[in-house]
Amino acid sequence: MGIKRWHWTLATAPLALALLAATGCTSTSDAPAKPTDRPSTSGAPATSVARVCAKPAAGPEKAPAGAVTVDPAVVGDLAAKTKSSPPNTTFWLRPGTHRLESDRYAQIIPKEGDSYLGAPGAVLDGRKTNQYAFGGTAGNVTIRYLSVQGFVAPQNEGVVNHDSADGWVIEHATIQNNSGAGLMAGARQRVRASCLRGNGQYGMNAYKNGGPISDLVVEGNEIAANNTDDWERRQSGCGCTGGVKFWAVNGADVRGNWVHDNRGTGLWADTNNNDFRIEDNVLEANDGAALIYETSYNAVVRNNTIRRNNWVEGRKYADRGDSFPFGTVYLSESGGEPRIRARTDKIEIYRNVLENNWSGITLWENADRFCNSPANTSSGDCTLLVKNTARCAQPAIATAPLYADCRWKTQRVDIHDNRFVLDKSVVECTVKCDRMAVLANYGTYPDWSPYKGEPVAQAITDKQQNRWHDNVYLGPWSFVAHDPSRMLDFGQWQGTPYQQDAGSTFQPQAGG
Repeated sequence: MGIKRWHWTLATAPLALALLAATGCTSTSDAPAKPTDRPSTSGAPATSVARVCAKPAAGPEKAPAGAVTVDPAVVGDLAAKTKSSPPNTTFWLRPGTHRLESDRYAQIIPKEGDSYLGAPGAVLDGRKTNQYAFGGTAGNVTIRYLSVQGFVAPQNEGVVNHDSADGWVIEHATIQNNSGAGLMAGARQRVRASCLRGNGQYGMNAYKNGGPISDLVVEGNEIAANNTDDWERRQSGCGCTGGVKFWAVNGADVRGNWVHDNRGTGLWADTNNNDFRIEDNVLEANDGAALIYETSYNAVVRNNTIRRNNWVEGRKYADRGDSFPFGTVYLSESGGEPRIRARTDKIEIYRNVLENNWSGITLWENADRFCNSPANTSSGDCTLLVKNTARCAQPAIATAPLYADCRWKTQRVDIHDNRFVLDKSVVECTVKCDRMAVLANYGTYPDWSPYKGEPVAQAITDKQQNRWHDNVYLGPWSFVAHDPSRMLDFGQWQGTPYQQDAGSTFQPQAGG
């Protein structure tokens, strides 16, 4: 996994300092076949799970008053009528398959406030010819009850809201079987009760050139079987896959979604995200981690059901002898930061159920990854709290007060009142699938680094307020602290010097 020791990012990664300026943020067709090497999703999901793909909500059978009717028999009718109509027009798409002109760049360019409503059975099909469905920079566009499929966006680009315009609302939509990302995101975007499945790279890529994106809501969606093009295999270590990827999002609510069977990570917040609430989701049977929170700040993760994740990727790394405890919930150089405005000043993970995943929660900090270090490959992205990033370069980095602010810290993480269940006979493993971890590597690089040796490992383990407490463990859990070689049993984990999991209970048999 690229994020384990290095930082992988888009070629056009967002600049961290852009988010600093926004710290006064507001907050707030059939499924593709499942690959045979992925875990089964046997067992009924929670009754509240967002099963929107199997039975999408139906749109209006008749055109609303004042709406422009779009005819599927006329190729390009939707694009042409959008172009000829004024802003704030409502378009009603008749039942049937709607098509664009055959030019690969043909697309709908909405105007401010336009709305698109699909009748029952209305589909916009790119026929594996058109790259984009809806683009342009107009704000406050609404798309409801419409299926969008068969578009071939390039890697890292999206089909719906291609240009990450602000204020879009996507509800009761089915965005499926496209290349690239099914959906991009802009500020104040709402994505609700929609089916994002079978897309080549992501269900949604929340990225805006020049970002950040503020006030994003992703609620009640089914996000399934994305990354069908298997980009991590095609471009090893790209870190560019999964159900949803978030880049420089400042204020997000991700709730009530069913995120399952994605090839790679389920939800991945990567680079300068802040103020997330991830709650009441079912995250299951994703090939990789259920959740990664990387080089980001301040989040609440609560009331989620997290099960049968990371079986494919966890087993792959274990089978090749990798000792790193890659967890199902994975925090990489991320922590609570009171100096950045948010609804919390820590990362709090509580009241979740984690059941039969490949390992549990890993808190990680790469000693060699800091602002302007060659080991940080993020093309200029640096910590929000460094006012002058040039001063983090050799040799000034070793001088106070900037020394502490030249790196991303996994700090102020509070993990409590969770239930961790592991039955190795279900996961079909004997070793390396049972770990909870807080650790760093031995600093070695570059030769002028002030973080050489064990200081970072000591800090993440002992000094950065990372605490487990009042949890319930069922099954043969083990624990890793300081570095990958330091394996602990529950008594050692609770004892001096680690003193973790005060008030927690441990029962080595999962069935009790």
